[in-house]
Amino acid sequence: MEIACLDLEGVLIPEVWINFAEKTGIEALKATTRDIPDYDVLMKQRLRLLDEHGYGLPDIQKVIATLEPMEGAREFLDWLRERFQVVILSDTFYEFGMPFMKQLGYPALLCHQLEVNDDGKVVDYKLRQANPKRQAVIGFHSMYYRTIATGDSYNDTTMLAEANAGILFKAPDNVIAEFPQYPAVHTYEELKKEFIKASNRNLSL
Repeated sequence: MEIACLDLEGVLIPEVWINFAEKTGIEALKATTRDIPDYDVLMKQRLRLLDEHGYGLPDIQKVIATLEPMEGAREFLDWLRERFQVVILSDTFYEFGMPFMKQLGYPALLCHQLEVNDDGKVVDYKLRQANPKRQAVIGFHSMYYRTIATGDSYNDTTMLAEANAGILFKAPDNVIAEFPQYPAVHTYEELKKEFIKASNRNLSL
């Protein structure tokens, strides 16, 4: 059996930090793993900015409550689940991601957790494990699953490299240029075709 491993933000849902940055006017919070490959550097910057401007988890969740999955994401996931086992591997946090899961039909989500104090201040974050996307794919391989992975950012590339096949989806030009070994597509219809190409089974649209 084959497992489809998908990133979440930028692939199925909007980028939470970018939307929060637009709501608050804090331009530096628009930085994502598309811009800063080192996740720890990125998260320390985000936590510092939240602290400096006095925002906490409830403020972010208010913005999340106004967001919806990307157009066509639910339909794509339904199509994918008819043909593959599906797991979402994300560097988001359960506090961010879970509100979207109902809208996406409750796919399996593996991600991280925030550490929040009684006042709602985000004081730290806890990784599920080091290099979690790649390690998840290694785990699936240890159970003799074949894996096809898709993502859009630097932090997805180790997952794509470890998978039997990797696909870039809606990736920025800088990521596409640095990783030309992966097909790069920008619509769900194109992504379906890449999954079919990458499968070792005789699948159809």
